Amino acid sequence: MEPSGARVVLYTRQGCHLCGAARALVSEESAKAGASWEEIDVASDPELELEHGELVPVVVVDGVRRGFWRIDPERLRRALTATSPPTPLSQ
Repeated sequence: MEPSGARVVLYTRQGCHLCGAARALVSEESAKAGASWEEIDVASDPELELEHGELVPVVVVDGVRRGFWRIDPERLRRALTATSPPTPLSQ
């Protein structure tokens, strides 16, 4: 499963004991920054399982991995403010 275009993607899995805290943090910080986010279960795709399986929860902002396991709130805030969402090209 590919991300839908949200600025922030949280990769999780069922039974992950760190994922609840990461979900709450991503939700709060994304709302403050006005950024869209989505959660994807790595078990939904074998490639995601290989890439992120041992690291969940994993936070990706604008296509760049910004944290895994215990997500650092300050690092997430910096990533959300230092980058901006892609803008469409004018024609």
